[in-house]
Amino acid sequence: MTTSDARVCIVTGGSRGIGRACATRLARESWTVVINFASNTEAAETAVGEVAQAGSQAVAVRADVADERAMVSVFDAAEDRFGGVDAVVHAAGRMPLAPVLHLDLDELDSVHRTNIRGTFVVDQLAARRLRRGGAIVNFSSSVVGTAFPTYGAYAASKGAVEVLTRVLARELGEKDISVNAVAPGPTATELFLDGKSDAQIESIVHGIPLGRLGAPEEIADLVAFLVSPSGHWVNGQVIRANGGMV
Repeated sequence: MTTSDARVCIVTGGSRGIGRACATRLARESWTVVINFASNTEAAETAVGEVAQAGSQAVAVRADVADERAMVSVFDAAEDRFGGVDAVVHAAGRMPLAPVLHLDLDELDSVHRTNIRGTFVVDQLAARRLRRGGAIVNFSSSVVGTAFPTYGAYAASKGAVEVLTRVLARELGEKDISVNAVAPGPTATELFLDGKSDAQIESIVHGIPLGRLGAPEEIADLVAFLVSPSGHWVNGQVIRANGGMV
């Protein structure tokens, strides 16, 4: 496949965790990947190397997802380097944990800036610049439904993502662009595991019918389906990939 006819996907938060797993998984399906990252250049370059090992091309572009001017440069890089954009997987996010009673409101503003404004910025640019027949996959969280203590700010931000996803799916139908959200349950990523004791993780696993944490690669498999031609009829949905957790 030449650069001109390659399918091109921008993956935000693509330097680590589920975003990185998505980038590698898409590479195995011959997608060319633009990896957007916030700060860790070394991790981003490692992700680019993993895409190359999977048999495809990638470039890493640093930008804050909530900064519309910076994110324009990510889409510009995709178009200048690879000819256009066919899919956007928006996996970047922040997850501060604290009871509502004690949450610092500056932290609330920060998580909402990344998770709500960032999603709006990325989706707005995708709506303007995706090629016809494209796909947008946002990321919510199963905690929107489980309502675990300490997740108030994060869950509230992801609830907004779910509503935006459904609205945008209705708005972009005439462009033949699908818009969906994936809402993972507890998944073995650095973001999820950070600060949790073995006892806490065991307690969480106890509430999952399949009896284990998810793997980033399992979430990436779902994302790969949603951006593929086979998944294009799925539109305006929030898909909870969580091992049966209620």
